[in-house]
Amino acid sequence: MTQVAEQPGTSAGRLGSVVLDCPDPLELARFYSTLFGLEVDEHGDNDWRSLTGPGSTLGFRRSEDYVPATWPSMDAQQLHLDLIVEDLASGHATVVALGAEPLDPVDAPPAENERGWRVYADPAGHPFRICLE
Repeated sequence: MTQVAEQPGTSAGRLGSVVLDCPDPLELARFYSTLFGLEVDEHGDNDWRSLTGPGSTLGFRRSEDYVPATWPSMDAQQLHLDLIVEDLASGHATVVALGAEPLDPVDAPPAENERGWRVYADPAGHPFRICLE
């Protein structure tokens, strides 16, 4: 096991990007562009797209052998993103209108929702959650 120095402010580096493999980078970049209110970088190509904005980059890389995750099985899942929303009903309506598929639960949120998060798949099948703060 690697030992990491416990000194505040020190690190091995900084996060450069989070990259999602997918069959169509432009399609997925457009989905997340609208979801997060960020611009699709104009310098991409058919194999790579990214979103521009403050902080780290969210990138999308073409993978010819891409296999989407299946919920709730975790066989193919590598990571998921959490999107903080004001309320689950409007968050649900927004992500579904953009092309997300509800996974858990699949029905629209009831007025009285005991759980503060819901799981969806983006258009390429990556699981993500909408969450209350």
